[in-house]
Amino acid sequence: MKNVLVLLLIFINSAIGLAQYAEFSFLNKTTHKWEKTKEGKQLTHYFVFKNSSEVPLIINDALVSCSCTSIDFPSDPILPNQKDSILVQFDTNQKYYLQDRKIKLIANTKKEEELRIKVYVIPKDE
Repeated sequence: MKNVLVLLLIFINSAIGLAQYAEFSFLNKTTHKWEKTKEGKQLTHYFVFKNSSEVPLIINDALVSCSCTSIDFPSDPILPNQKDSILVQFDTNQKYYLQDRKIKLIANTKKEEELRIKVYVIPKDE
């Protein structure tokens, strides 16, 4: 197992050294809009993607400006032509009306990838 990891790291280093980049191909849209919802609900959505390049895709981080949104992404490299998903959870507690969040994915890709979630939250007292 240790030898496989070493070989994988060497492969990744050589791929990056030759300026080869991985590439996301999202199988659904990169923007997800939930239906109107009452405040207090936890919303979840999976963004399914495929690595459409010839090098392993490595997601290093996912950035979002609000702690109400959590992102769970694969920690292991996604091999060429392999599918995986990114889980996005949005907490509607103390969020009101139109909510729009952008998620920036930091990965070994040539261009930045951005996901987006939207929802209209109805306050509890309405």
